[in-house]
Amino acid sequence: METMIPEYERTDMGTIQIAPEVIEVIAGLATVEVEGVAGMSGGISSGIAELLGRRNLSKGVKVEVGQREAAVDVSIIVQYGRRIPEISAEIQRNVKRSIEMMTGLSVVEVNVHIHDVHFKTADKPEEDDSHTRVR
Repeated sequence: METMIPEYERTDMGTIQIAPEVIEVIAGLATVEVEGVAGMSGGISSGIAELLGRRNLSKGVKVEVGQREAAVDVSIIVQYGRRIPEISAEIQRNVKRSIEMMTGLSVVEVNVHIHDVHFKTADKPEEDDSHTRVR
């Protein structure tokens, strides 16, 4: 399946085309809606990760779009302590449902890539280093 701007639907008035970037944004939003997702990752190669922020919803999302089908890859950062299989399954359901509902395309696969774990630094107790001090 190659990435292109497909001629999605021909009507009496003309054609309807959905750019792959639109599908990326839909998938990104559907992903960050899932509880336990700390953020999106640009992938290991880019080394860029962004915690939940809505500036670039297609970050960490790759789509392949055909005439009637789409395949999606999402790269995420998961919150520490969350069950990765449950979060991944919920992302798959949410991404598939959102894309199919909004575009009418059939989503044939949603691959979830976990690139990092986010630890909440504010909740960490301060370490007492008094035992290491030399007096």
